[in-house]
Amino acid sequence: MRDMVDRTMDRIVPWIASLPEQPMHRLDKAHKLARALREPLPEGGVSFRRLLGQLFERVIPMSLNTAGAGYLAYIPGGGIFHAAVADLIADATNRYVGIWAAAPGLVEIESTVIRWFAAMVGFPATSGGVLTSGGSIANLTAVVTARHTKLGPDFLRGTIYTSPQAHHSVKKAARIAGFPDENVREVPADALFRLRPDALQAAITADRAAGFTPAMVVASAGTTATGAVDPLGAIAEVCAREGLWFHVDAAYGGFFLLTERGRAALAGIEHADSVTLDPHKGLFLPYGTGGLVVRDLGALRRAHQVSASYLPPAQADPDCWDFADLGPELSRDPRGLRVWLPLKMHGAVTFRAALDEKLDLARDAAERIAALPGVEILSSPVLSLFTFRVMPRGSAEGVTDPLAIDVLGRRVLAGVNARQRVFLTGVEVDGRHVIRVCVLSFRTHQAQIDALVEDLAAVLDTLPR
Repeated sequence: MRDMVDRTMDRIVPWIASLPEQPMHRLDKAHKLARALREPLPEGGVSFRRLLGQLFERVIPMSLNTAGAGYLAYIPGGGIFHAAVADLIADATNRYVGIWAAAPGLVEIESTVIRWFAAMVGFPATSGGVLTSGGSIANLTAVVTARHTKLGPDFLRGTIYTSPQAHHSVKKAARIAGFPDENVREVPADALFRLRPDALQAAITADRAAGFTPAMVVASAGTTATGAVDPLGAIAEVCAREGLWFHVDAAYGGFFLLTERGRAALAGIEHADSVTLDPHKGLFLPYGTGGLVVRDLGALRRAHQVSASYLPPAQADPDCWDFADLGPELSRDPRGLRVWLPLKMHGAVTFRAALDEKLDLARDAAERIAALPGVEILSSPVLSLFTFRVMPRGSAEGVTDPLAIDVLGRRVLAGVNARQRVFLTGVEVDGRHVIRVCVLSFRTHQAQIDALVEDLAAVLDTLPR
């Protein structure tokens, strides 16, 4: 065991140390690698040293460098090493945490983590939740809980409301939960890509008149495409007035609640019935760590608890949670340990400072990029994500060719990424291709923002006038 871990660390330490020199993306021979890795079940074994070399020399490099400091694409996280150590402990000891009685200490550690999250959101002591593999399963768990609470077994006329900017997992969750696709209503957004409360109210009223049963609103606290934060307080008022379940998808933006600016931006989230949070985003943990907190733990339990003769009786103590009764999973890993260990080692103050830095960096990047010739900011950073597009030089004001703008934007995006210092992605917003920047990796600092602005300026200088 020591030999395997020592050999692994001999690879991991220099790999992490070399991150600043590693390319931000490498996919040029991905299909060739994929074909080479396909094989039948091996009958004999291969040495660990050889397999380790294969992973670090061939498999891992052929990818997007999601751990790199310049990774500003999608929603970064970075993957702090403390969580990897926690997973080593959890996996090696292999304790079962689906049922409280099987590992009370580890379950209590995870329950404590969830209580931290619920308190951060502003939920009362009766709240609780469950850690999941990510925001998609958290949203699914929320949809199932809302369906069970607001509709019961006859739910096919129930409707769910969200904005055009909502994460696609909301529609997927509704489908898996049994709702017809057309029962998920996209409520119009305003100029800042936020769900409009007046349009929400109108949609609910129209659906009631048409014989539907409005059941749930899914608002966003930091959309993936534009970083928009819906007006949570106003939406909460509509939900309270109409008796709808109010869910907030804060997978990206939720942990900014640790900061003063984040709390101001997400005001009203405390009125939600449930909130999705992704520690593998705002707490910089490895992928595979999501979470759901709910105001009423009993609602979560009533929607998911099913007994079986081979399971121990449910916990009579309301403070001792059987996670199998709070979500879709029975067998699950002790996810709480990978959250608890780094928070205990460094405290919330360290994570708060890191998140505040990301807010500062995003604003600095947006201001400097907005000053570049021909650049138009489409969505300013409410948190740490913003979008922009590049306008053709020499075009008359107000006269634009949408296709030309899209082609130009893709060219600029490719040019910046080709320099391999940062990695950006594009997104379609209202039929327009725009470039997006998301600052969230714990390794991203001022040097990477400087590189982004420098590389973007250099690419813009190559464009024909």
